[in-house]
Amino acid sequence: MTRRNFLAASLASAAALPVRSSAADRGDVVDLHQHVPYSGRPADSLVAHQKVMGVRTTVLLPAGSRFGLAANAGGNDSVRRLVEAHPESYVRFANEVPDLPQTKSVLESELNSGAVGIGEQKFKLPCDSKPMRQIFDIARHFDVPVLMHFEHDMYNTGLGRFYKILEKYPTVNFIGHAQTWWGNIDKNHEQTVMYPSTPVTAGGWTDRYLSDYPNMYGDLSAGSGRNSMARDEDHARGFLDRHQDKVIFGSDCSDSIGKGDQCIGHRTLNLLDRLVPDPSVRRKILSGNARRLLRLPAA
Repeated sequence: MTRRNFLAASLASAAALPVRSSAADRGDVVDLHQHVPYSGRPADSLVAHQKVMGVRTTVLLPAGSRFGLAANAGGNDSVRRLVEAHPESYVRFANEVPDLPQTKSVLESELNSGAVGIGEQKFKLPCDSKPMRQIFDIARHFDVPVLMHFEHDMYNTGLGRFYKILEKYPTVNFIGHAQTWWGNIDKNHEQTVMYPSTPVTAGGWTDRYLSDYPNMYGDLSAGSGRNSMARDEDHARGFLDRHQDKVIFGSDCSDSIGKGDQCIGHRTLNLLDRLVPDPSVRRKILSGNARRLLRLPAA
């Protein structure tokens, strides 16, 4: 290899390296998606985890009174206690299983006492079923968003029909999350594949819902959110720029460290550092969109 070729190769390699901003460099970070407890992680470990990640405000998503969101997540009481202990750093959503007799009264009580949204809705129902429409009616009445876990043949099934809900409830803001939501950035997505690795053809349901409906947002949390960007970084750059007012950072990681390869939130932040070079766009995704959507005070 000639010296000229060596220098060219070295520069190319350096350009390909990820940009790793420190937590201090990112400024304000809002984490849209955390649970307490979470797969055995207690509240004090979550607090430490969020500090290491550099998160200024964390949104806690409770389970309903049953099922624990398939992650041993705590319910409304658990998130309320943490918010009361750290009101400067935490806010909470309300949740309940949609088809229980007490669902309406539980959600109304939690929303009246300070919850700023509903979710994570992760229950084995079609997304447009009657129990789900009751959830959306409550959200409309209280003017709060609903965070939805879409997973094929499991939770909130029928994503391809969800446009009917978006049209029926134009004043309710919906936040999409999980494998089927993020898999469907791809027009050619195979619905049974939870973590696709193929290049993306733009124009899938998720892409169109974000483009066509002002009341649809996306939660970039968990392995599914990160995978949607990492599987095809060229597509991700355009997608994030195109939907810069609609996508929101979240972690949804259950580790107790807040950094390294085991922490999805840390890895997602590093990926966004690289894929979103414009600081103004990155600020929207890391905090601005969440603060606007949830009416949180400026940092």
